[in-house]
Formats: sequence, C-alpha cells, structure tokens
Amino acid sequence: MTIDWVNFTPWASLAGGLLIGLASGMFLLFNGRIAGISGIVGGLLRPVSGDIAWRLAFILGLVSAPFAFSLVMPLPEVQIDAGTATLLAAGLLVGIGTRYGSGCTSGHGVCGLSRRSPRSLVATAAFMFAGFVTVFVARHLLG
Repeated sequence: MTIDWVNFTPWASLAGGLLIGLASGMFLLFNGRIAGISGIVGGLLRPVSGDIAWRLAFILGLVSAPFAFSLVMPLPEVQIDAGTATLLAAGLLVGIGTRYGSGCTSGHGVCGLSRRSPRSLVATAAFMFAGFVTVFVARHLLG
C-alpha cells in the first residue's frame, strides 16, 4: 500500500474533525440532543409541533456549508465512480441500516462514542466491519 501524498491532508482532516466534535458538543450542550443526521431528518418525516424549525435549520446548515466554504476556497472536484443503480441500492441499504442500528454513523460514531455508549460502540464496530467487508468484496472478489 502506498500513500497518495498529493491528496494526503492531515491538517485539514484534523481541523474538520475538531469542527465536527465542537459542533456536536455545542449541539448537545445547547439543545440537549444528539447530532445524528438520520434522527434529525427522520423527525421531519413525522413532524411534531415545535420540533420542526431547529431540524430545518440544522439541515439548511448542512446543505449551505459547501456554498459558504466555496466563498473562501474552491470546492474539491467530486468524482463518483458508481452508476445510478449502485448509488440507489447503497442509499437504500444505508437507510435500512440506520433504522436497524437505531441511528447513523454521526449519531453513534461521533456523539455516542464520545458519551461512552456501549450500544454506540457496537453499532460503530458493525458499521466499520460492514464497510471493510464491502470494500474487500467489491475490490477483490468482484473485480
């Protein structure tokens, strides 16, 4: 295995991780809620009065962040090497997994692990294992 030194960005990655940790910590501190994206979006599918505005604001922030970033620096080129059917199947499987796992990688991996939740540790280990197996199968067994 070799490292792609041109695209190796430890400082930008560290800064991004710090921002995610700071934002999720502030969200928990000020709102008393976990910053799990699937739970936030899922709450909009069954809206409760008084619970919609903060969810929409959160999602608006997620969607508008790349635009704000583009004002400071150019956005990196996005290249997706999968077809539409593969992306739809992957999205469906991720959605099913977040329901079975009672949360997504942001809820379990970022917020749950920082709270030392045993359930989040098991869920994150399962996410990672499934990812490893998927990459191995896709790259080495399917070609």
